[in-house]
Amino acid sequence: MAKVAFIGLGVMGYPMAGHLRVKGGHDLTVYNRTAAKAEKWAGQFGGNTATTPAQATDGADFVFCCVGNDDDLRSVTTGKDGAFETLKAGAIFIDNTTASADVARELDTAATARGAHFIDAPVSGGQAGAENGVLTVMCGGKPDIFERARPVIDAYARMVGLMGPAGSGQLTKMVNQICIAGLVQGLAEGIHFGKKAGLDIEAVIDVISKGAAGSWQMENRHKTMNAGKYDFGFAVDWMRKDLDIVLSEARHNGASLPVTALVDQFYAEVQTLGGKRWDTSSLLARLEKQ
Repeated sequence: MAKVAFIGLGVMGYPMAGHLRVKGGHDLTVYNRTAAKAEKWAGQFGGNTATTPAQATDGADFVFCCVGNDDDLRSVTTGKDGAFETLKAGAIFIDNTTASADVARELDTAATARGAHFIDAPVSGGQAGAENGVLTVMCGGKPDIFERARPVIDAYARMVGLMGPAGSGQLTKMVNQICIAGLVQGLAEGIHFGKKAGLDIEAVIDVISKGAAGSWQMENRHKTMNAGKYDFGFAVDWMRKDLDIVLSEARHNGASLPVTALVDQFYAEVQTLGGKRWDTSSLLARLEKQ
């Protein structure tokens, strides 16, 4: 058991913190911008609450964070009353936010200056993965620090991997989002084509999912896509935020991502259809409106 803090109780952070408390058995203090949600979490899982990130972090051995974007991350770490004000020497700050590699490197430097450690650890698996404690966690940091943190991270993960130095976890998450964007667009076009051709989509997927076309997206999203149901899952707004990070990094490193850029624009069209909070599989809705 360790003394742990968790900052950010959104749809991902809330259950992740719960797993750290229940499965990990840790002494846990949580902070959330909306205090009522922190109180609700504490009532459900029996942990403690804090009024600022700095208060939550004070004395913690491990500090987890899962917020919205780079600006939110800076606010709760190096901003006023941020976690880094009280981050003790030897503590490990584990950031589960999907953010830029630049901010990961920035916070690694800031943590090191305090005698503490930083791991960027974005996750994949969505809300269901967080609730079931089976997320994939992509980490960037020092090997010895990763080995210290891994048993704690395991409370909400199915797969935890060290991808390289600080920033490497975020870069790996970018690869993940690039692959998902192309897969979902391909699945949307396949289902759209199948419908236009008069095929039984369930029968088609039952066959092709067992071959080379099979994917997690196909197995888990084809039924809801075929039914036109999108009011759940990983929101289009969030995917566009992630793809903006991807495309910005590509401009920096010279990578050519024509399909990713195109799918990002398709998601922009879904937003105009009212789908800002629809699941990312709603790319099919765009095709069916044409």
